[in-house]
This record gives sequence, C-alpha cells and structure tokens, in this order.
Amino acid sequence: MSVTSTVKLTRPEPGHRRDTEQHELEDIVIGKDVLELVSSAMYVDPMTVYREYIQNAADAADMARAAGLIGPDELGRVDIAVDPANRSVRIRDNGCGVPFGDFGRKLTALGGSSKRGTPSRGFRGVGRLAGLGYAQELIFRSRTPGEAKVSVLRWDCRRLKAGLRKAEEEVGVAELIRSVTTLERIAAEDSPERFFEVEMRGVVRLRNDQLLSPAAIGEYLSQVAPVPFSPTFRFRAEITHALSQHIDLGALDIRIDGAEEPLYRPHRDCFSVGDKSHITFGDLELIEVPSIDGDIAAVAWVLHHEYEGALTNGTLVKGLRLRAGNVQVGEHMLLEDLFPEQRFNAWSVGEVHIIDRRIVPNGRRDQFEQNAHFQNILNHLSPTARDIARRCRTSSVRRKWEREFELLVGAAEQDLMILSQGSVGHNQRQRLALQVEQGLLRMAKVAEMALLSDKLDQRIGTVADLRSRLGALMQDEVPSTSPLTRLPDEQRRNYEQLFELVYECSANKSAAKSLVDRILLRLAEEA
Repeated sequence: MSVTSTVKLTRPEPGHRRDTEQHELEDIVIGKDVLELVSSAMYVDPMTVYREYIQNAADAADMARAAGLIGPDELGRVDIAVDPANRSVRIRDNGCGVPFGDFGRKLTALGGSSKRGTPSRGFRGVGRLAGLGYAQELIFRSRTPGEAKVSVLRWDCRRLKAGLRKAEEEVGVAELIRSVTTLERIAAEDSPERFFEVEMRGVVRLRNDQLLSPAAIGEYLSQVAPVPFSPTFRFRAEITHALSQHIDLGALDIRIDGAEEPLYRPHRDCFSVGDKSHITFGDLELIEVPSIDGDIAAVAWVLHHEYEGALTNGTLVKGLRLRAGNVQVGEHMLLEDLFPEQRFNAWSVGEVHIIDRRIVPNGRRDQFEQNAHFQNILNHLSPTARDIARRCRTSSVRRKWEREFELLVGAAEQDLMILSQGSVGHNQRQRLALQVEQGLLRMAKVAEMALLSDKLDQRIGTVADLRSRLGALMQDEVPSTSPLTRLPDEQRRNYEQLFELVYECSANKSAAKSLVDRILLRLAEEA
C-alpha cells in the first residue's frame, strides 16, 4: 500500500533551513506480519505458551476475588487437560470470565490491553496469541454469571499461516484476523457458570513433544507459575509470610489431568544431586531491597546449604531467579553476571520478587526493561551474590582439606597394615614408622583448622587412635604372628628384601599388601 502526503509549508524548526518542506503522513500501514511478530515469533521457548495462559488465569482469579466471586483466602483454580491422542490441550480457570459484549473485541485485539496501569501481571495484550504458532486451531471459550450461553472464538491457525505467506501487500492485519476467526455463542450445557478456557487443537510436535507431556508441563509450571510451596517444605510459611507483606502472591491451584494434588513449587528440604547423596537447606536469608526513593523495590530470599557444587537441572531450583507478580521472568541464568564467577549462580537457590512497578518485564518476559530502577536492584543484589560466592569458595577449600585429611588417614592405615604383617626388615619398618608419624603430625594440623571445627573432636580422636596403634606395633619390631619368624635368618632377610621391593615398586600399596598377604599365607601353610 502506497504512502501519500501533502506539502505543508510551516515555520522551520530551529536548525532547519528556510527552504525545508514538511510533509504530513496520511496513510499509516500496519501490515499483517505484525500478527506473526506478536505471536509465535515473539517466544523462543514453546513452553512459554503455558506461562502466558496461566498468567492470564492468575489475573482473572485476582479480578474474581476483587469482585467477591472468589473468597479472600480461596485459591484460583486452573485445570489443564492434555489429550495426546487428539493432540489437544485445554486450560480452564474459574476467574471472572469475559462477557460476550467484550469477548470478540478483547480476544482479537493486538495490544492496547485494559490491564496497563493496573497491578495485573500482563498488560501488553498479546499473551493470549501465544498459541497461534503451535497449534492448528486455537479456541477461546468463556461464560460469566447471568449468561445463558458460552462465548466461543475460533482461530484457524492453518489459514492464518497461509495468509501470512501470501504476498498480497494490501491485506491488513484487521482483514486477515476477520478471515481466520469465527465468533459464536453456543448452549451452556454442562459448562460452569463462570469460567474462561483456551484450547489448542492439533498441537505441533516440538522438543520430544513437550507441549503434550503432562510431566514436562508440570515441571515447567512448578518453576514459573504462581503456585504455592509444598506443605512439606519447612521454609514454606516463613517465605510466604515475608513475601505477602509486600505483594499479593495470587497463588493458583493448578491440576493437570485431574490430579489429586495441585502443583507445588519444586523446593524441598533435601535434594539428591549427582553422585552425592543429597543436599540439605539449613538456613534461610531474607533480603529487602530499597528503591531509589527509599521504599521497598524487591524482596529476595536465599536458601543456604553445603555449597558442595552446582545443582543439577533436575532439581528445578538452581540459580538466583527473578519474579514479577509471582511469575518467573527469564531463566535461572538471568542474574549470573552479578557473581564474581558466573558458575556460582548455579550453586545458589533463591528468588528476587520485584515490587517496584517501575521495573517492568520486557515483551517476551525473558528479561526486564533496562532502566535506573532495575539497575538499582542489581546494585543492591551484588553483595548477596558476592556472599554466595564466598560461601562457595569456603566450601571448596573446606572440602579440599577434608579430602587431604582422609588421604592422610588412608596412607597411615596402609603403612600400619604393612607393619602389622611383619614382612619387611628393620630399616624399612623404621622408615614406615617415620612416615606414619609425619602423617600424624600433618593430620593434627589439618584437624585443628578453623574451617574443620565442626568435627574437631572426631578428627583428633582418629589421630590419637592411629598413634596408639603405631606405638603398639613398634614395641615388638617382629611380631610373633609373622611366619617369617620361623624361617632361618638368611631366608627371612631374603623374603624381607623381596617384600620391600614389592612395596617400593608397586603404585598401589593395597594391592601390594594383598600380594604379600598371599605369600605369607603360603609360607604359613608350608610350615
């Protein structure tokens, strides 16, 4: 479509030449491609479709609560039904619903949401279109109290994609929307008196078909959606109380395929991590972040633990994460640049809940709009990130010395076992005894380090026990239990020299001792 203009001679602005002509634009073209840009092209991860619809459900539940349709302490309810056979997903909430008079306009509008300027989580008016790129048909249904029929809007996603591929420039976005949508009213039948529902039919197959995997949907929503903490999580009440002083959490009761239990946040008291048995959260830190004006801009909480390494993706809790309206923004890596070493973010567990409404998520909700207020949040969180990094490094140093102590104990145990065999000569026994004594001195120094004070008595006891065993063995340099004592002196010395060579040339003292034990056993049998 061409752009026409008329010449309008006006007083030149400062800095313009006097012969400058100013033109007014008569036709502003909004092409059909904008529909693709604000729907599927806007989202990198297909799973964000669920975040957008759950976010809208949370807003609808808040509005229903404000209108007295839901009790003040009642959770909004969301039911997700997955039908892999027919490749469909239906997401229904018990929020305020959309009356028929507004239904068609709201469900086909691009931007211009009535939520802007309100405490609602969404406000750009494009999230409802997230499913257009991932299904063959997108259907919205709703009913409000007093309505005898259900409002239905159908988007034909196949026709939409075909229309977007056509090269007809004169087709505008409004004309395209009219050609791919159908608005109707149907009998209520068994429909609830009040609900809103979105159904995706003919869901596309992506990433191991995660969009139709109840387990994948549950894992994703447990991290990003406004769902409560598990009743078994011991910090549940403390975190919830701290947050609720500043924000309305708007928690939802989300059930997938009629599950008996709702979705809970993935946080638990203990987690299995890799080859380690588990990690245990032992300390909760609550942080209030001031705004530029001195009010509270954000509330953060951090769960401290042993910091023995990075948490795995399977725990679903790793990283310091950001939330707005109790909905996660971006991934777990969003704040990793705050850490002196980015890797330490993966060792941490915590969240930052944004309160200051001047800090706004971007359109994709994968980051926040960059401004002075958001930068203020980052500046105040930097000490927290540095503290976590310090804990990580301290834990690494502690584990290093714990391993050092264990290695020293293992080496002393091996030398004491060799001494107990009575299989080496006098000089070698003295050298082994000296090695053990040097190791005991080193163990005592390591045990007394402040980093290892939690098990000081246990380690000191280990050192004392090894020293006692060494003293007992060295009182009689050739124990009477050794079969070598029954051999002639020259033959005994030959065996002692052989055993010394075995120990000297072996890289594994345990394997060498096992070999010597077998030789001594054979000598005892022959005797």
